[in-house]
Amino acid sequence: MTTELAFIAALRALATHPGARGLDDDCALLEIGGETLVLTHDAMVEGVHFLAGQDRADVAWKLVATNLSDLAAKGAAPLGVLLGYQLGANDARFLEGLAEALKAFDVPLLGGDTVGGAGPQSLGLTAIGRATHRPVPSRGGARGGDEVWLTGAVGGAMVGLERLRAGSGESTAYRRPVPRLAEGQALAPLATAMMDVSDGLLLDALRLARASTACLALDTALVPLACPEARRAEALRWGDDYELLFTLRSGAACPVRATRIGTVLDGPAGTLRIGNSIIESAENLGFQHS
Repeated sequence: MTTELAFIAALRALATHPGARGLDDDCALLEIGGETLVLTHDAMVEGVHFLAGQDRADVAWKLVATNLSDLAAKGAAPLGVLLGYQLGANDARFLEGLAEALKAFDVPLLGGDTVGGAGPQSLGLTAIGRATHRPVPSRGGARGGDEVWLTGAVGGAMVGLERLRAGSGESTAYRRPVPRLAEGQALAPLATAMMDVSDGLLLDALRLARASTACLALDTALVPLACPEARRAEALRWGDDYELLFTLRSGAACPVRATRIGTVLDGPAGTLRIGNSIIESAENLGFQHS
Protein backbone atom coordinates (compact mmCIF):
# COMPACT_ATOMS: atom_id res chain seq x y z
CA MET A 1 0.00 0.00 0.00
CA THR A 2 1.24 3.49 -0.85
CA THR A 3 2.31 5.56 2.16
CA GLU A 4 0.60 8.86 2.92
CA LEU A 5 3.74 10.86 2.14
CA ALA A 6 4.32 9.07 -1.16
CA PHE A 7 0.71 9.55 -2.23
CA ILE A 8 0.78 13.29 -1.41
CA ALA A 9 4.06 13.62 -3.32
CA ALA A 10 2.36 12.08 -6.37
CA LEU A 11 -0.63 14.42 -6.00
CA ARG A 12 1.65 17.46 -6.17
CA ALA A 13 2.17 16.80 -9.88
CA LEU A 14 -1.59 17.30 -10.36
CA ALA A 15 -2.10 20.21 -7.92
CA THR A 16 -0.51 22.86 -10.12
CA HIS A 17 -3.00 25.66 -9.40
CA PRO A 18 -1.32 28.39 -7.30
CA GLY A 19 -4.19 28.22 -4.83
CA ALA A 20 -3.11 24.70 -3.87
CA ARG A 21 0.09 26.12 -2.37
CA GLY A 22 1.94 23.02 -3.48
CA LEU A 23 -0.12 20.93 -1.02
CA ASP A 24 2.26 22.16 1.66
CA ASP A 25 -0.29 24.19 3.63
CA ASP A 26 -3.38 23.68 5.76
CA CYS A 27 -5.77 25.13 3.17
CA ALA A 28 -6.24 26.11 -0.45
CA LEU A 29 -6.89 29.70 -1.54
CA LEU A 30 -9.12 31.09 -4.31
CA GLU A 31 -9.20 34.77 -5.28
CA ILE A 32 -12.79 35.74 -6.19
CA GLY A 33 -14.26 39.21 -6.52
CA GLY A 34 -11.66 40.96 -4.42
CA GLU A 35 -11.94 38.39 -1.63
CA THR A 36 -9.81 35.36 -0.81
CA LEU A 37 -11.74 32.17 -0.14
CA VAL A 38 -10.00 29.67 2.13
CA LEU A 39 -10.92 26.00 1.64
CA THR A 40 -10.03 22.83 3.50
CA HIS A 41 -11.21 19.23 3.69
CA ASP A 42 -10.56 16.66 6.41
CA ALA A 43 -11.81 13.11 6.77
CA MET A 44 -12.30 10.88 9.82
CA VAL A 45 -12.50 7.07 9.84
CA GLU A 46 -13.94 4.88 12.58
CA GLY A 47 -11.21 3.01 14.42
CA VAL A 48 -8.54 5.47 13.25
CA HIS A 49 -9.75 8.94 14.25
CA PHE A 50 -12.50 7.95 16.68
CA LEU A 51 -13.45 4.90 18.71
CA ALA A 52 -15.95 2.40 17.30
CA GLY A 53 -18.35 2.86 20.22
CA GLN A 54 -17.85 6.59 20.64
CA ASP A 55 -20.85 8.90 20.93
CA ARG A 56 -21.55 10.09 17.39
CA ALA A 57 -22.55 13.53 18.71
CA ASP A 58 -18.94 13.98 19.82
CA VAL A 59 -17.70 12.65 16.47
CA ALA A 60 -19.80 15.22 14.62
CA TRP A 61 -18.48 18.03 16.81
CA LYS A 62 -14.89 16.96 16.24
CA LEU A 63 -15.37 16.68 12.48
CA VAL A 64 -16.51 20.30 12.34
CA ALA A 65 -13.92 21.56 14.83
CA THR A 66 -10.91 19.97 13.14
CA ASN A 67 -11.80 21.50 9.78
CA LEU A 68 -12.40 24.92 11.33
CA SER A 69 -9.00 24.61 13.01
CA ASP A 70 -7.43 24.61 9.55
CA LEU A 71 -9.30 27.83 8.77
CA ALA A 72 -8.08 29.28 12.07
CA ALA A 73 -4.48 28.67 10.99
CA LYS A 74 -5.12 30.99 8.02
CA GLY A 75 -6.91 33.65 10.06
CA ALA A 76 -10.10 32.91 8.13
CA ALA A 77 -13.69 33.54 9.15
CA PRO A 78 -15.90 30.48 8.47
CA LEU A 79 -18.59 30.85 5.78
CA GLY A 80 -20.00 27.34 5.69
CA VAL A 81 -19.36 23.60 5.53
CA LEU A 82 -20.21 20.68 3.21
CA LEU A 83 -20.69 17.25 4.77
CA GLY A 84 -19.80 13.84 3.34
CA TYR A 85 -21.57 11.23 5.49
CA GLN A 86 -21.69 7.43 5.50
CA LEU A 87 -24.94 6.29 7.09
CA GLY A 88 -24.53 4.26 10.27
CA ALA A 89 -26.21 3.00 13.40
CA ASN A 90 -26.26 6.30 15.32
CA ASP A 91 -27.27 8.88 12.72
CA ALA A 92 -29.63 10.69 15.09
CA ARG A 93 -26.87 11.35 17.62
CA PHE A 94 -24.56 12.53 14.83
CA LEU A 95 -27.20 15.04 13.74
CA GLU A 96 -27.56 16.29 17.33
CA GLY A 97 -23.83 16.85 17.66
CA LEU A 98 -23.62 18.45 14.24
CA ALA A 99 -26.33 20.94 15.18
CA GLU A 100 -24.50 21.76 18.42
CA ALA A 101 -21.21 22.38 16.61
CA LEU A 102 -22.75 24.50 13.85
CA LYS A 103 -24.45 26.66 16.48
CA ALA A 104 -21.38 26.91 18.71
CA PHE A 105 -19.13 28.06 15.87
CA ASP A 106 -21.82 30.06 14.05
CA VAL A 107 -21.27 28.30 10.74
CA PRO A 108 -24.00 27.10 8.33
CA LEU A 109 -24.31 23.70 6.70
CA LEU A 110 -24.43 24.36 2.95
CA GLY A 111 -24.82 20.83 1.56
CA GLY A 112 -22.79 17.70 0.87
CA ASP A 113 -23.53 14.03 0.17
CA THR A 114 -24.68 10.90 1.97
CA VAL A 115 -23.78 7.31 1.10
CA GLY A 116 -24.44 3.83 2.46
CA GLY A 117 -21.87 1.14 2.98
CA ALA A 118 -20.57 -1.57 5.24
CA GLY A 119 -17.43 -1.59 7.36
CA PRO A 120 -15.92 1.24 9.42
CA GLN A 121 -17.79 4.51 9.08
CA SER A 122 -16.04 7.17 6.99
CA LEU A 123 -16.86 10.88 7.29
CA GLY A 124 -15.64 13.99 5.51
CA LEU A 125 -16.17 17.72 5.78
CA THR A 126 -15.21 20.64 3.57
CA ALA A 127 -14.97 24.01 5.31
CA ILE A 128 -15.07 27.30 3.43
CA GLY A 129 -13.84 30.54 4.92
CA ARG A 130 -13.04 34.14 4.04
CA ALA A 131 -9.56 35.49 4.64
CA THR A 132 -9.62 38.35 7.14
CA HIS A 133 -6.11 39.46 6.23
CA ARG A 134 -4.04 39.32 3.08
CA PRO A 135 -1.55 37.96 2.38
CA VAL A 136 -2.98 34.86 4.05
CA PRO A 137 -0.46 33.30 6.47
CA SER A 138 1.28 30.15 5.28
CA ARG A 139 3.61 27.61 6.82
CA GLY A 140 6.45 28.98 4.76
CA GLY A 141 7.24 32.46 6.04
CA ALA A 142 9.39 31.86 9.13
CA ARG A 143 12.87 33.42 8.92
CA GLY A 144 15.98 33.38 11.06
CA GLY A 145 15.55 35.43 14.24
CA ASP A 146 11.78 34.95 14.44
CA GLU A 147 10.26 33.66 17.66
CA VAL A 148 8.26 30.43 17.86
CA TRP A 149 4.98 30.53 19.79
CA LEU A 150 2.19 28.15 20.76
CA THR A 151 -1.35 28.89 21.90
CA GLY A 152 -2.68 26.79 24.76
CA ALA A 153 -1.17 23.50 25.87
CA VAL A 154 -0.55 19.99 24.56
CA GLY A 155 -1.40 16.58 25.96
CA GLY A 156 -5.04 17.23 26.78
CA ALA A 157 -6.38 15.10 23.95
CA MET A 158 -3.96 12.28 24.75
CA VAL A 159 -5.10 12.12 28.36
CA GLY A 160 -8.72 12.60 27.30
CA LEU A 161 -8.60 9.52 25.08
CA GLU A 162 -7.03 7.49 27.89
CA ARG A 163 -9.83 8.59 30.21
CA LEU A 164 -12.47 7.84 27.59
CA ARG A 165 -11.13 4.33 27.11
CA ALA A 166 -11.02 3.81 30.87
CA GLY A 167 -14.57 5.08 31.24
CA SER A 168 -13.70 7.65 33.88
CA GLY A 169 -12.45 11.23 34.09
CA GLU A 170 -12.84 14.35 31.98
CA SER A 171 -12.29 13.73 28.25
CA THR A 172 -13.62 16.91 26.64
CA ALA A 173 -10.25 17.89 25.16
CA TYR A 174 -10.29 14.75 23.04
CA ARG A 175 -14.02 14.57 22.31
CA ARG A 176 -14.81 18.23 21.67
CA PRO A 177 -11.79 20.37 20.73
CA VAL A 178 -12.33 24.08 20.11
CA PRO A 179 -10.65 25.69 17.08
CA ARG A 180 -8.66 28.86 17.76
CA LEU A 181 -10.62 30.99 15.30
CA ALA A 182 -10.40 34.31 17.16
CA GLU A 183 -6.71 33.80 17.88
CA GLY A 184 -5.99 33.00 14.23
CA GLN A 185 -7.71 36.16 13.05
CA ALA A 186 -5.79 38.26 15.58
CA LEU A 187 -2.49 36.68 14.53
CA ALA A 188 -3.01 36.78 10.76
CA PRO A 189 -1.60 40.32 10.28
CA LEU A 190 1.49 39.54 12.41
CA ALA A 191 2.41 35.87 12.07
CA THR A 192 5.25 35.18 9.66
CA ALA A 193 4.17 31.51 9.54
CA MET A 194 1.28 29.67 11.14
CA MET A 195 -0.37 26.22 11.23
CA ASP A 196 -2.52 24.20 13.58
CA VAL A 197 -1.15 21.36 15.70
CA SER A 198 -3.09 18.27 14.68
CA ASP A 199 -0.51 15.49 14.26
CA GLY A 200 1.88 16.29 17.12
CA LEU A 201 3.78 19.44 18.03
CA LEU A 202 7.18 18.07 16.99
CA LEU A 203 5.98 16.71 13.65
CA ASP A 204 4.06 19.87 12.81
CA ALA A 205 7.02 22.04 13.84
CA LEU A 206 9.20 20.05 11.45
CA ARG A 207 6.64 20.62 8.68
CA LEU A 208 6.72 24.36 9.34
CA ALA A 209 10.52 24.29 9.32
CA ARG A 210 10.55 22.45 5.99
CA ALA A 211 8.03 24.80 4.41
CA SER A 212 10.08 27.78 5.61
CA THR A 213 13.46 26.21 4.70
CA ALA A 214 14.59 27.13 8.20
CA CYS A 215 15.46 25.45 11.49
CA LEU A 216 13.11 25.65 14.47
CA ALA A 217 15.03 25.52 17.73
CA LEU A 218 12.53 24.44 20.39
CA ASP A 219 12.89 24.48 24.15
CA THR A 220 10.51 21.61 24.86
CA ALA A 221 10.64 22.29 28.61
CA LEU A 222 8.74 25.53 27.94
CA VAL A 223 5.83 23.81 26.16
CA PRO A 224 2.78 23.97 28.47
CA LEU A 225 1.11 20.67 29.36
CA ALA A 226 -2.67 20.50 29.63
CA CYS A 227 -2.71 18.54 32.89
CA PRO A 228 -0.33 16.80 35.34
CA GLU A 229 -1.13 13.42 33.75
CA ALA A 230 0.24 14.50 30.37
CA ARG A 231 3.64 12.85 29.92
CA ARG A 232 5.82 15.44 28.19
CA ALA A 233 7.69 13.17 25.77
CA GLU A 234 4.44 11.60 24.56
CA ALA A 235 2.40 14.81 24.62
CA LEU A 236 4.87 16.50 22.25
CA ARG A 237 4.22 13.77 19.68
CA TRP A 238 0.61 12.77 20.27
CA GLY A 239 -1.39 15.44 18.45
CA ASP A 240 -5.13 16.16 18.31
CA ASP A 241 -4.65 19.32 20.40
CA TYR A 242 -5.61 21.83 17.64
CA GLU A 243 -3.58 24.68 19.04
CA LEU A 244 -1.84 27.20 16.77
CA LEU A 245 1.90 27.02 16.17
CA PHE A 246 3.18 30.33 14.80
CA THR A 247 6.19 32.57 14.40
CA LEU A 248 6.54 36.30 15.04
CA ARG A 249 9.28 38.75 14.27
CA SER A 250 11.67 39.18 17.17
CA GLY A 251 10.28 41.62 19.71
CA ALA A 252 6.78 41.76 18.18
CA ALA A 253 3.99 41.89 20.76
CA CYS A 254 1.91 38.73 20.72
CA PRO A 255 -1.80 39.73 20.54
CA VAL A 256 -3.16 36.48 22.02
CA ARG A 257 -2.49 34.34 25.06
CA ALA A 258 0.40 32.10 24.01
CA THR A 259 3.78 30.78 25.11
CA ARG A 260 7.10 31.39 23.40
CA ILE A 261 8.71 27.96 22.92
CA GLY A 262 11.67 28.61 20.64
CA THR A 263 13.52 30.56 17.97
CA VAL A 264 13.89 30.27 14.21
CA LEU A 265 17.42 29.72 12.97
CA ASP A 266 18.68 30.08 9.40
CA GLY A 267 19.78 26.46 9.25
CA PRO A 268 20.17 23.61 8.81
CA ALA A 269 17.14 24.17 6.59
CA GLY A 270 14.08 22.03 7.20
CA THR A 271 15.12 20.72 10.60
CA LEU A 272 14.35 20.92 14.30
CA ARG A 273 16.94 21.65 16.97
CA ILE A 274 16.10 20.28 20.40
CA GLY A 275 18.92 20.82 22.86
CA ASN A 276 22.07 19.89 20.98
CA SER A 277 20.30 17.50 18.62
CA ILE A 278 19.34 18.27 15.03
CA ILE A 279 16.30 16.34 13.82
CA GLU A 280 15.79 15.89 10.08
CA SER A 281 13.47 12.88 9.87
CA ALA A 282 9.74 12.91 10.64
CA GLU A 283 9.90 9.33 11.90
CA ASN A 284 8.39 8.93 15.39
CA LEU A 285 7.69 12.66 15.72
CA GLY A 286 3.90 12.38 15.50
CA PHE A 287 0.92 10.76 13.81
CA GLN A 288 1.25 9.72 10.16
CA HIS A 289 -0.87 7.29 8.14
CA SER A 290 1.26 4.32 7.09
